[in-house]
Amino acid sequence: MSAIALPASKRPRAARTAKRVLPGFGLSFGYTLFYLGLIVLIPLSALLFKTLSLTWAQFWDVITAPQVVASYRLTFGASFLAATVNAVFGLVIAWVLVRYEFPGKKIVDALVDLPFALPTAVAGISLAALWAPNGWLGQWFDFKIAFTPIGVVIALIFIGLPFVVRTVQPVLEEAEKELEEAAASLGADRLQTFVRVIFPSIVPALLTGFTLAFARAIGEYGSVIFIAGNMPFVSEITPLLIITKLEQYDYAGATAIAISMLVISFALILAINLLQAWQRRRNGQVK
Repeated sequence: MSAIALPASKRPRAARTAKRVLPGFGLSFGYTLFYLGLIVLIPLSALLFKTLSLTWAQFWDVITAPQVVASYRLTFGASFLAATVNAVFGLVIAWVLVRYEFPGKKIVDALVDLPFALPTAVAGISLAALWAPNGWLGQWFDFKIAFTPIGVVIALIFIGLPFVVRTVQPVLEEAEKELEEAAASLGADRLQTFVRVIFPSIVPALLTGFTLAFARAIGEYGSVIFIAGNMPFVSEITPLLIITKLEQYDYAGATAIAISMLVISFALILAINLLQAWQRRRNGQVK
């Protein structure tokens, strides 16, 4: 006779707790809330309370000032463009690292993580020296790259690339090559196999990498200020405006701009996450 499975409530206590690696739900959940509150909620609450010292009219005047709006345009536009470029070339780099063997592969793989380890100020100084009008690369262009919005985009591409590569790379490594072989046996060429078989399976990971790179670029400061030029209405990013107001002891104005950036960033990232969830459900329905 086959053994009759007992309900979880009637099993011995030792059997119920054997599979628990961490302490019980109550303790783990309480620690989670405490940690999130200490690291995330309390700082954000302080940001909000400081902004409440302004009236609505004052708050609106601060966040809609022409100089601030111009910085929004540059910060979010450059961040989106840099994340898009990273999504394309990060996918190519991840594909090469997973699917091909070549001399120096380990070195190339390690170089991908260099923006994580390199101090942002060092990265900014290096990029500014490289793309300056008299730099190694900048001297070959007839137009100015450093100290313009183009320089801002280059700096954001540099710091955001690892997020895409490291997010897509594990998915490509776990991809089932049998599906590609089946598609090839049915007459699909390489492009059709990639577009219809491989790409749909990596879209959620690609969107995640794009979101991480985009979020990282929005708040970037150290690597941008050295190559941006910081000219108002031209190459001035929003984090620099926040630092400037803090140096002027205008804490309410700084927190007001920070709150506006937080709301816009959250809305954009939420939209991307909803798109990612929709893509996952769509892939599940197709399968």
